[in-house]
Amino acid sequence: MKRFQIPIIAVLLFSCSASNHTASNAASHSLFNGKDLQGWHADVPELDSNKSARFPFIVRNGLLVSLGTPQGHLITDSVYQNYRLQAEYRFAGVPGNCGVLVHASTPRALYHMFPKSIEVQMMHGDAGDFWCIVEDIKVQDMEKRRGPKENWGITEDKGRRIINLTDSSEKPLGEWNTMVIECLGNQIKVWENGDLVNYGYDATASKGHIAVQAEGSEVEFRKLELTPITKLSD
Repeated sequence: MKRFQIPIIAVLLFSCSASNHTASNAASHSLFNGKDLQGWHADVPELDSNKSARFPFIVRNGLLVSLGTPQGHLITDSVYQNYRLQAEYRFAGVPGNCGVLVHASTPRALYHMFPKSIEVQMMHGDAGDFWCIVEDIKVQDMEKRRGPKENWGITEDKGRRIINLTDSSEKPLGEWNTMVIECLGNQIKVWENGDLVNYGYDATASKGHIAVQAEGSEVEFRKLELTPITKLSD
């Protein structure tokens, strides 16, 4: 299946009020309809030259499934800002790697694979890490969590990983995890199963597409729900 692009991009700028995770979901909507990949497009570099390669994103039993290989990204057609994204996911087999990218823009900006964005890591054991992908963000205790300042950067071979606040928040393999990502202006806040696992500010982007990775491991998603916000949750 070929990579495809939607020629007209809708920009959704949310303005409804929501102050906590239990706020009214009247304005919430699902990014995944449970039937097909409507509202998404894919960028899988291997498909450019290998037309027989499998398409790594499917719908199975009402779930959105990232098969892991070949590597690439499933990207929303629309651009979003000021939202809460609730993702319910699990590794279907062996634990491995995946992630959600926020504020995604220029495709293949890093290693001819990753779109310009900020990744919220879902890799088993590291859920909630930030990875800077040609965008940047600040956190408290920056040198402790990112390493020596002289190594920091947003391109290849630079210190792009910002370690999360706790690695003890994930469910056992096979159980469903709930990751909540709030993006408001230039701030990003992340919870894993109710625990605050990261908070960043002064991000170099405040809007963009949302993307799900195929990065080596099969991952199932049963919920990808977006809610507009005007303030970050406590």
